[in-house]
Amino acid sequence: MEKHEHHKHENMDHSKMDHDKEDHSKMDHTKHDHSKMDHGKGGHSGHNPGHGQMGHDHHKMMIADFRKRFWVTLILTIPILFLSPMIQEFFGYDLLLPGNPYILFALSSIVYFYGGWPFLKGFWSEVKKGAPGMMTLISMAISVAYFYSTATVFGLRGEDFFWELSTLIAIMLLGHWIEMKSVLGASKALQLLVSMMPAEAHRVKGDIVEDIKLEELLKDDIILVKPGEKVPADGIITEGTSYLNESMLTGESKPVKKELNDKVIGGSVNGNSTLKVKVEHTGKDSYLNKVITMVEEAQKTKSKMQNLSDRAAKWLTYIALAIGFGTLAVWLILGFPFVYALERMVTVMVIACPHALGLAIPLVVAISTAVSAQNGLLIRNRTAFEESRKISALLFDKTGTLTKGDFGVTRIESLSSSYAKDEILRLASALEQSSEHPIAVGIIKKVKEDEITIPKPENFNAITGKGVEAKVEGKQIKVVSPGYLRDEKITIPEDAYSDAAETVVFVLIDGELVGYIALADEIRPESADAIRVFKKNNIKVLMATGDNERTAKAVSEKLGLDGYYAEVLPHQKVEIVNDLQAKGEFVAMTGDGVNDAPALAKADVGVAVGSGTDVAAETADIILVNSNPQDIANLILFGKATYNKMIQNLIWATGYNVVAIPLAAGVLYSSGFVLGPAVGAVFMSLSTIIVAINAQLLKRKIGKK
Repeated sequence: MEKHEHHKHENMDHSKMDHDKEDHSKMDHTKHDHSKMDHGKGGHSGHNPGHGQMGHDHHKMMIADFRKRFWVTLILTIPILFLSPMIQEFFGYDLLLPGNPYILFALSSIVYFYGGWPFLKGFWSEVKKGAPGMMTLISMAISVAYFYSTATVFGLRGEDFFWELSTLIAIMLLGHWIEMKSVLGASKALQLLVSMMPAEAHRVKGDIVEDIKLEELLKDDIILVKPGEKVPADGIITEGTSYLNESMLTGESKPVKKELNDKVIGGSVNGNSTLKVKVEHTGKDSYLNKVITMVEEAQKTKSKMQNLSDRAAKWLTYIALAIGFGTLAVWLILGFPFVYALERMVTVMVIACPHALGLAIPLVVAISTAVSAQNGLLIRNRTAFEESRKISALLFDKTGTLTKGDFGVTRIESLSSSYAKDEILRLASALEQSSEHPIAVGIIKKVKEDEITIPKPENFNAITGKGVEAKVEGKQIKVVSPGYLRDEKITIPEDAYSDAAETVVFVLIDGELVGYIALADEIRPESADAIRVFKKNNIKVLMATGDNERTAKAVSEKLGLDGYYAEVLPHQKVEIVNDLQAKGEFVAMTGDGVNDAPALAKADVGVAVGSGTDVAAETADIILVNSNPQDIANLILFGKATYNKMIQNLIWATGYNVVAIPLAAGVLYSSGFVLGPAVGAVFMSLSTIIVAINAQLLKRKIGKK
């Protein structure tokens, strides 16, 4: 057990004043943040599936709109192609109807105004924002083509572009339709999370069980959860034992045993026994809703990579406009007909659309955030997630991460003839009864097994970082760490430590050392596997623990760590992070989010582990729902995969333009090759589709547990 952790927890659990002072600003910050998030949601209880559904339905309507416009445009494009003189000439047939140019004009006008409407609307909003982008390019290309072709119908000499115009709009609509479907696919994971809550709950009032709507559920209500049903809200089991499937929330595939006083998460699926649960959080305070809010926020927040792609898209727009007008000017100067120079200009503008680029990063972001959430990784800071690929040193907090955090009492020794072992345990338990820290839980578990009655403590006080003290039955009792004994110049008994990886706490009564309690914490079976993955990826694995040197060494050797720091106090973790950074390491710190807040904030990537239902660990960049160190290995590998996908997409999207723009401008004209507008449009849409498919492949990258 980690001494300092133990006492910090005592501090937190018993001495509320201390905790509040220490973490007051952070707590307020949490509250502030959530109010801000809710405010942004227009006052909806974020948990209400209706809210997510509104955005979802709007997106679906837009997809349906694009689909309809695409089919209408495609149907009109077929006669336009058949009636176009250029196509007829190319395929060597004659089909000139009376008023042929006017029929083409009429059909193309519908295509331009109906099919092109989303792009024209997009162009207008980009102009208003002063941020020209792909909508500006598409709109300019189709408008130049349409108005120039219309002029040829009504007297201007030259050939019309109606067939290029209609094929371009059809292909662009198809590209947008596919893009929106991909983005919707990414947000479906959120919808799955939202839909995980049942619509009703069975509320228990005395002997009556009534079915009520989820919204009517209040804190402290008692609810009945039948076998196979979803748990309607976060709460604590007051009756029954069952196995619950939390895989959709935590990524943990094995059902988890839950019994009296255990917490359950709303949305998890009950196994084969009936449970009674006292409701703790409903609506927007529930764990599931915090996850949904965080995923939504993460999908909205922009990382460095996204800002990079936005800048690239903007510059591409300026470059395309410059090359477009430059192309027109050069061909005219070279003495080519205006219609030819215009065709080159239109083609350049069509091809230069930074369409794939606009999709390259956002799609990867949406997919990676949603997939991560389904696997128990909640990303609060996207930049930190993308930078997790650079991690070179991982600093672990031992208890509950590398080890199970499940302490069992292994030995109790009495050093005084006045106090038997049971009496030492009984008096020590008075100080530990209201703490949730693993060491306290371990002692209380032993007391209950031995059916010992726990006495009441008075004047409880936490000795910061060293132990706890209180008056029990008129005696001054202290349960302290070896550090406290050293400070007080009290000799530590030689036989206090065995070779086992034990944690030892010492019991003092009225200033006299009367005995000690040794506890052991089992190493997680997943730890060794995770450490192998880190080593394979050249990441140093270090451990910082408040535990004694011997225990730290035993755990470190068993797991093959690169180093450990023993008997570390909370503030010293920050110093360790500082030292590692000074040596040029890119440091990830993993801790429980509250105790390790300063170190988590200082590290390059802060990972809060085992936050369970307290998701809002304010200082962490990434939150792991489970305390499983394998999740951190998954996180790093998935961060790398995400970053690689972004780079691949950026290279693909910009590389395509680098090749296609000069071809469209006509640099190979002398060798007889010029890229036509329609072919350019096909290639451009292809690049968009490839980027979308590449992003979807990311779903296969996360390690399934």
